[in-house]
Amino acid sequence: MNIVDCHEEMIHISGHIQDFGYLLGLDAETKTIKFYSQNITSLFPADEIFFGKTLTEAGEIFEPLLSSPVFIGLDFSEMKDSDVYLDKIKISGVNYHLSVYRFNDVVHLELETVTEFFKQRSFVSKKYESIHNALDSEGIWRELLSSVSEAIDYDRIMIYRFLEDGSGKVIAEKIKNDVESFMHLHYPESDIPRQARELYLKKRKRIFSNVYSEPVPIISSSPEPIDLTYSSVRSMSPVHGQYLKNTGVASSFSTSIIINNKLWGMVTCQNVEPKHIDLVNRIRAEVFTVIAANAYTSYKSAQMLADSIELENKIGSLKAKLLACDSLEESLFTNIDEMRCYPAADGLAIIVHDHIRTSGDVPSDENIFRIVKYARENPLKNFYSTNDFSHTDQGNLGNLNNAAGVMFGFTDDKRNELLIWFRKEIDTQILWAGNPSKQTEKIFKDGVEQMVISPRKSFATYIQEIKGKSQPWKNRDVFAAKKVVATILETTYSQFRKVQELNRELKDLNEELDSFSYTISHDLGTPLTVMKLNAQLLEKSHGSNPDVKKRISSILDEIMGMEMMMRGVLNLSRAKSAQIAVEEVETKSLIEKVCYDVKLTLNSKNTEIEVLDCPNVMADKIMLIQVFLNIIGNAVKYSSKTEQPKVQISGKVAEDTIVYTIKDNGIGIAEEDQQHMFRIFHRMSNSKGFNGNGVGLSIVYRIMNRLGGSISFDSVEEEGTSFHLIFKKPPVKV
Repeated sequence: MNIVDCHEEMIHISGHIQDFGYLLGLDAETKTIKFYSQNITSLFPADEIFFGKTLTEAGEIFEPLLSSPVFIGLDFSEMKDSDVYLDKIKISGVNYHLSVYRFNDVVHLELETVTEFFKQRSFVSKKYESIHNALDSEGIWRELLSSVSEAIDYDRIMIYRFLEDGSGKVIAEKIKNDVESFMHLHYPESDIPRQARELYLKKRKRIFSNVYSEPVPIISSSPEPIDLTYSSVRSMSPVHGQYLKNTGVASSFSTSIIINNKLWGMVTCQNVEPKHIDLVNRIRAEVFTVIAANAYTSYKSAQMLADSIELENKIGSLKAKLLACDSLEESLFTNIDEMRCYPAADGLAIIVHDHIRTSGDVPSDENIFRIVKYARENPLKNFYSTNDFSHTDQGNLGNLNNAAGVMFGFTDDKRNELLIWFRKEIDTQILWAGNPSKQTEKIFKDGVEQMVISPRKSFATYIQEIKGKSQPWKNRDVFAAKKVVATILETTYSQFRKVQELNRELKDLNEELDSFSYTISHDLGTPLTVMKLNAQLLEKSHGSNPDVKKRISSILDEIMGMEMMMRGVLNLSRAKSAQIAVEEVETKSLIEKVCYDVKLTLNSKNTEIEVLDCPNVMADKIMLIQVFLNIIGNAVKYSSKTEQPKVQISGKVAEDTIVYTIKDNGIGIAEEDQQHMFRIFHRMSNSKGFNGNGVGLSIVYRIMNRLGGSISFDSVEEEGTSFHLIFKKPPVKV
């Protein structure tokens, strides 16, 4: 008897849709009808005789579709799978949302009734600001829950995060009507199987309006299954439907949290009673989720950057201490206590040939040598970490005291020297939403008896005791340990190949600091483009209605602001990775041109800009323009509201450097803001009323470092600010 796993369920070709929607499929090349949902006859008196015909050939029947300016303006051959086009049409006096998209060689037309008029709803801009201004990850998810709750108003709204082993955990929650809390509960991988996760990557939002409603079959001219991967009205899996019933809910809605092009988690919403959410509010929830995902990525990247800077300072000190010693053993053994703390370990053992030196809580020397033997005999692991060493597939060393967590790295090619960090075992618990073990039941399908995975019938908290594991090593722990190993190689050996290999690993980790820029450009770019296109189409088709035009203009303004933020973040990334050509740059004309452009762009005719001495500097010309554009632009912008705005630019020679000072008489920088000025997305507390996204100074800071210079400032709130740029001095020409 075969056992059918949840991962094998073909949920994207269900052959049915939910009863709140209507579906019509057209051949993308011939524009003829290929399939339709059985219930579409309640909107259009159509049947199978229309297969192979175009909508135009039955113009009277499909007149509402043919009168849609969005639909008739589409060129099927130019449509891409990721594009969705929206419109609102009226059929028999009832308003319907029309969604049009292409997948493979089929153009899908989906209809659903408009159920809300949005008179009392907040615009995206207000929610964007609240999510964007959150100070930490808890704040980001709290603001996201609040925004989604306002959009859909379900009984339970959760942030569900996927863990490394495939299971998931509720990390934030908002509930009402005394529903049960699922906060901190874990869910096994089978609750959201692999193929479902793949769909969530492609189609971010899914709704199940009523688990008790009967699905509507699709009538097709072909026996081939219809792929509903991107469908908003696709019927849900029977297994998932039973799962929801077992949890005591009748409706569910979810939208994906995608970070670094991976499914990080989901906003999962449940309602005790059946409830449909209008398409516009589902889109709002999706947009809020994308904004929060990027805010979280930015926050984590900034956190990683701060950790990296702190670690670099420590590593610089460690490098000096290592170089001060006369031998390898002396340099390592003398600094062992300091190196133990870099990845926050309970203990550290340093092995040089057969000599051991330890710090903190470590296994016995006998057990350390057993681990060393395992490490030296494993050719694939020059660096290794686990928080479950006794249960790892390799080694078979059993439970070793003080060695539940092990992380080691070699510092030579011959594997004579290595560092091993240790963490103690901790007893902990996992709280599961019901017993996570798989339950099976017997069914008959096509006359064949099968055992299928059955949804849990109880979600009562199940406590699993965890023993033999340590606190997991975090990314910053692994990063710190690799940094220590690389520093030892750099300062002690001339083995360039080994250093190069470790540097590649460190480069991969460092690139995570810039990943948010690509997340924004990829994850936010497509929804923004769709929103912008549809808003422009709506503006064009409803321009005669001043209230609609005002609201659409507000949406377009927000989209433009987000596009500017994306460009700024991408510029920040390029400032780190782009090739540079440092040469002597003539600054006088360059600065004058920048001043002219800034005044013109910011419409600051009344601002007096005084340009004094402008000595040449060593720099990359393109990057130098970016530096002055950002600094002078900020000076002009933040002094523009003073009675007599003035900006002074001056340069002077100071030994082997050139120092430029850009001084303004603007709003100044509050003392509490000054330590954060070069952080990505940080804006001054007194900057309300001035446009900006907090990226410019981060770009300047990164560029000045790449040019071998620096940036600093002094400022008094309400009096003005002076930025100081230090460049290398050009060599004296003979």
